[in-house]
Amino acid sequence: MPFTVRDGVRLYWRRDGSPEKPALLLLNSIGTGMELWDGVVPLLLPAFCVIRMDTRGHGASDAPAGDYTLAMLASDSAAVLDAAGVARAAVCGISLGGMVAMTMALLMPERLSALIIACSSAAMDPSAWESRAAAVRAGGTAAIADIAMGRFFSAAFRAARPEVVETTRAGLLAQSAAGYAGCCAAIRDMRLLDGLPAIGVPTLVIGGTRDISTPYESHGAAIAAAIPGATNVLLPTAHLPALEDPQGMAAAIRRFLAAPELREAAATLYQSGLARRREVLGDAWVDRSLTGRTAFNAEFQEMIARIAWNEIWTRPGLDDRTRRLLVVAITAALGRWEEFALHVRTGLSRQGFTQAELKETLMQTAIYAGVPAANTAFAEAGKIIQEIETTSGDPDHG
Repeated sequence: MPFTVRDGVRLYWRRDGSPEKPALLLLNSIGTGMELWDGVVPLLLPAFCVIRMDTRGHGASDAPAGDYTLAMLASDSAAVLDAAGVARAAVCGISLGGMVAMTMALLMPERLSALIIACSSAAMDPSAWESRAAAVRAGGTAAIADIAMGRFFSAAFRAARPEVVETTRAGLLAQSAAGYAGCCAAIRDMRLLDGLPAIGVPTLVIGGTRDISTPYESHGAAIAAAIPGATNVLLPTAHLPALEDPQGMAAAIRRFLAAPELREAAATLYQSGLARRREVLGDAWVDRSLTGRTAFNAEFQEMIARIAWNEIWTRPGLDDRTRRLLVVAITAALGRWEEFALHVRTGLSRQGFTQAELKETLMQTAIYAGVPAANTAFAEAGKIIQEIETTSGDPDHG
């Protein structure tokens, strides 16, 4: 077991993967050990050398009595990087780990290549953490175990994966009361929010849509707004996304830590595709579509913008009128009526084609895709034409 010692405190850590690959340090939430990341690490190893540690007061690390500070925990993390021979690493932390990671970015920015903060906060109620520390000192971690499990995991996950919940509970019950209370003090005394604008490393803020411990709207969003250039992603989890959605957590980390030039290229393609989408479909429809983005469908929406709109809709072989009419014919043939209605409405209202051209396209569809499909297409298109003419008072007689 690799240990390093800082100020007389033994810190347990491990390294997985090739030391030739970029280093990634993973930091835990309060009440969990490095096993928090067991489902995520295998998904990261193709790209990173992964370093984990048990926070002071947790797992196999020592748990000295007394209050801890975020600066102390940040120095512990730097000592582990030193022991691993790593001068600079991307640092990713969940909850308390995110607070430690932000502290590292403020106190020792030269040690970080990137910062990932998941389900964390930069300002919490001190009295709540003082009360929690007192409860643990009086009754051990059993005093807060039920509350912690209710906050760590969503109700759906607790029902579906009780074995993960029980394993996490067992780890919490085995934890030193002094170590847990010491970390409570670090959170209690946290004063990070005002300093966040000084962080200059690339930063990703991950939130959980079911997180009731640090709801993204009141915690993660404040961090993302304060750190210049920070980006964000939401996962469908409660407070511990590494356990509840390891695939989503690993994917978010890998995408963010991809080579900067790849991130910039993807962003450029997305913006180009979005502009083309607006040109064809109009601002109002695209704005509504963007408003409907969720953590579940955001990547799909980005893919559509990059590939369908930036790549296919910009090819030089066909003009826009032909492309629009092809889409109308194909969506009618396949019975994709929502998409059919979208392209009929935008084609007619944005002068993409005339009613006469639409009619001829649907006549062709009747022959090659079947009369029933064309019959429905004529009916759906007729409703849209009536809506447009009623609204504009300017019928298109083709």
